[in-house]
Amino acid sequence: MIVCHCMSITDADIQRAMEWMRAADPETIITPGKIFRALGKSSDCGGCLPLFVDTMRKSDSLEVPMQLRGLRHATTKERDE
Repeated sequence: MIVCHCMSITDADIQRAMEWMRAADPETIITPGKIFRALGKSSDCGGCLPLFVDTMRKSDSLEVPMQLRGLRHATTKERDE
């Protein structure tokens, strides 16, 4: 399915880019911008971003690595003390 008409990006392209990034660096935080760069493209009009993000959310590769979970909560606790 075409997700971004401006740049001709499909849901399969997004999935492959996410899998490649996760394999290259298991601790990376995957963002739409990183996916565009991995595909050698850039965002044009931005109209695709809601569908782009929905496509990302359907992937198992999007999960935040275990060792990075809860960092915001830990930082907030340190400031409160």
